[in-house]
Amino acid sequence: MNTNLYLRLRALLPQPPLLSGTVNAANADGTVDVNLDGGGGIVRARNPLDKPAAARVYVQDGVVIDDAPDLPYHLIEV
Repeated sequence: MNTNLYLRLRALLPQPPLLSGTVNAANADGTVDVNLDGGGGIVRARNPLDKPAAARVYVQDGVVIDDAPDLPYHLIEV
């Protein structure tokens, strides 16, 4: 059993959401502007993977973390 109380608290807290979108522009400071799917707006994120404009990416916690598949977006309400 983990006795570190801080780590136990962190395990209870939710993780930041995983967002997908398209890179609009690559900025000179190492960030990109990402247009989120579904009209979620535009997010500026750090770009350690050097993704070019028009690339589909996943963004989590303000960082581009991976390539996203180029699939159509469908909103399904349950």
